[in-house]
Amino acid sequence: MKKLLMLLICGMIWAGSVFAQSIQYMVFEFIKVSNEQLFDYIEYKDFMEKVYRQALNDKLIKGWEYWRVQNGEGQSNYQCIMVTYYDDPVKMMNGMDDETIINYTKIAYPHLNDEQVRTVFQQALGIRELPMRLYMKELSCTQDQFQFKPGILASFDLMKAVEGRYQDYEKAEIDVFKPIHQNKIAQGMMGHWSFLRAALPQGSEASSTHLTMNLFKDYVQFFNSQEYEDMHQTAEQRAAVNAGLNSRDQKWIYLATLENVVR
Repeated sequence: MKKLLMLLICGMIWAGSVFAQSIQYMVFEFIKVSNEQLFDYIEYKDFMEKVYRQALNDKLIKGWEYWRVQNGEGQSNYQCIMVTYYDDPVKMMNGMDDETIINYTKIAYPHLNDEQVRTVFQQALGIRELPMRLYMKELSCTQDQFQFKPGILASFDLMKAVEGRYQDYEKAEIDVFKPIHQNKIAQGMMGHWSFLRAALPQGSEASSTHLTMNLFKDYVQFFNSQEYEDMHQTAEQRAAVNAGLNSRDQKWIYLATLENVVR
C-alpha cells in the first residue's frame, strides 16, 4: 500500500513538472482595417472565433484571442491584435492555411455550401490588411489564476534588446522585473505578466526582439498598477531595475481590450 502511494505521489510530481516545463508559442497578428470596413470586421472576428474553436477541438491550437486596440504608436495604426497559441513551434510555423480555415468553416457553418463558404472567406480576407506578424516563444510568466475573458485589458509592450546586451536584458526581465509584477499580482494591482522572445532569427534592423504582456481585469486595476511603487526596494534593487531598463529600448506600447477568446 505504501509503495502504491509513493508511486502515485511520484506520478503527480512528474506530471506537474512536465506541465510546468511546457513551452508556449504564440503568433501575434497586428491588423489594420479601414474605417469604412470596421463594422464588417466585427462580423469577421465573430466568424473567426467559431473557426478557431474547431481548430482547438482538433488540438491544432491551444487558444485564440481577438483584442481591440485602444491606443498605440507604431509604423501604422492597428485596430486589432489577434493572438493564436500553440504548444509546438512546427504547428506555429505551419499555422492554418486557407484550405484548413475553409474546412473548419464548413464544420462551424454546416448550413453554408462550399461556394458560400469560399465567398464569405474571400470577403473577410478583403476587409483586413495584415501589416505585421510576430512569431514568439514564451520565456517566463507569473504564477497566477487570471481568467482570460472578454473585457480584460492588456498592455502589449514591444521591446528591442540593446545590441550586445541581449542576455542582460532577458536576465533583467526574469530576475528583476518578473518579481515586481508578481508582487503587483499579490497586491491585486495586476492579473498576469508574460515575457516572450522572437522565435525566428532576426537581423540588427528588426524593429523589436521581445514582447511583454501585462494583463489587468479592468481600468481601475490598470491605473492603480501605474501608481505602484515598491517603498521597500533597496538601493541595490533600484540599481538592478535601472540596469534592466538600459538594456532594452521600449519601441511601442499597445493598450487593448479583449473581445473574443477561445480556450
